[in-house]
Formats: sequence, C-alpha cells, structure tokens
Amino acid sequence: MRVPNSVVLPVGTHVDCCQEQEVAEKTRDIMARITAMLAERKSNLAHFIDNLEGSEEPKFYVDQWERLKEMESCALTILNLVAVNCTDHHAIRKLQATILKHVRNEELFPEVVRVLPPVYRQVEAAIADIAESEEVADHGMMDLQYLLSKLSQHKNLASLSRELLQDILRYLHRIGLIVWYEEIKHLESTVFLQPTFLITMFKLLVRHQLVQQLESIS
Repeated sequence: MRVPNSVVLPVGTHVDCCQEQEVAEKTRDIMARITAMLAERKSNLAHFIDNLEGSEEPKFYVDQWERLKEMESCALTILNLVAVNCTDHHAIRKLQATILKHVRNEELFPEVVRVLPPVYRQVEAAIADIAESEEVADHGMMDLQYLLSKLSQHKNLASLSRELLQDILRYLHRIGLIVWYEEIKHLESTVFLQPTFLITMFKLLVRHQLVQQLESIS
C-alpha cells in the first residue's frame, strides 16, 4: 500500500483441503474483503486529511498532510485471486504461468518494455557472483559501501558511483534479486544478497498456528 501503482495477485492455498464449492465461496469472500479493506483505507485517509486541513493550525501539520496525500495517491491494482493446490505440481506450474502472463502485461507493468543501460546487467551479474562466493555468509548480508567496493573491482565497474548503485539496487529490489530496505533507517546501509534467507527466517517467526504451538509448550 506504500508503493505507487502496486499490482497485487492474491493467492489462496490449501485448495486440497476444500470442496470445489468451498473454493468458489472463499474466493468470493476474500475478494469482497479486499475490496472492503481498500474502501475503508481510502475513507480513513480522506478523514485524516480533512481533519488536518480543518485544524486550527494546519501549517504545523504540513509534513503529515503531505505524507497522507502521498499515500492517498498510491493506487493499488488487485488482480483476481488464484486458488492453488500446493501439493499438485501441475497447479504450481499453472500459477507460474499466470504470474508470467500478468508480468508481461504492458498495461499493468509499463516498464516491462523499458531498455535498461548495460551497466544494470553488469552490476546484476557481478552481485550474483558475489552472492555465490565463499566469502559471503549464508545470510547474505553486506554493507552497502563494502558492496560498492567489491563491485568496483569488477571489469567495467571501476567508475561505479554510489548514487548509480543505489538506483540499480532499487531496480534489483523490485525484481526480487536482492532486498534493500532503504526506507528503514537502521537497515539503509545493509543489502541482503540472499532474499531466500529472509524468507526462511520469516517462516520461523511468522507461521500458521504459532500461538497454539507456543501455548502447547509446558
């Protein structure tokens, strides 16, 4: 909800645990809940903006007002939910094909036809080599400045600037090759070269029935 012009593809799993009619009912229910959630978000933002504009000293709330207006302008495109039986390899392949079809849709992703400068590919390939090297720990965390120094040792990247690297990292973050939380103060100087490590860590911390599992421990 904080990324301008986001495209979201809801995916419903555990289809194998439901009857066919249940899948259709749950799909409609989830999409209805998403629609209601977006409507409530839009209403809440409008309410907050109105309150700031109607305050006695609106000039004191300019920063908050600008942030709310920015959030209000972040349009979300919600695609139709895809129900998947994760135990069926054919279903996984079908999901993959659906994702690729949407990603190649120029109306959804105008940048899909954008031609990137060669340096983007060079940095992407160099980062992939660094991530696979033995000197990088399994967690793949690396200081941004150190990453720049490592990249500068590669052919054709000696003149790579920090500003250009940051632009490239934003692109690589968007396509999922790396993870870089530049908007988080304590993480802005850290680049995660192994996104799969974060996924594994999150799975340990955020999991189905975690509360029940914890409560069952004497």
